[in-house]
Amino acid sequence: MLSAGIETHRVNPKAIEVMKEDGIDISYHTSNHIDEYRNIDFDFVITVCENAKERCPFFPSKAKKFHYNFPDPAKAKGTEEEIKNQFKVVREMIKDYCKKFIEENLVNGK
Repeated sequence: MLSAGIETHRVNPKAIEVMKEDGIDISYHTSNHIDEYRNIDFDFVITVCENAKERCPFFPSKAKKFHYNFPDPAKAKGTEEEIKNQFKVVREMIKDYCKKFIEENLVNGK
């Protein structure tokens, strides 16, 4: 599995913190640009925000394309605790989406 965006930036420290709470260390992850993966023949391409869906480049492959518009927790407003809670909410949304995606697209050779 690879992850990339249409813009690069550092991994958000709040994302690192809430993922660590769930037992996942993303502190070593990098922000990669989609152009780095242009020549890979993917099975699936999943966009996770409207901006990416609109600006995602064409992939010359037979990849099945999926889209789910997750809210961007980095844009959350409020107290530090409210912002951190938004990161947790989105983490759980992504986790649920991934479980459902696997069940519907990868189980039993689908």
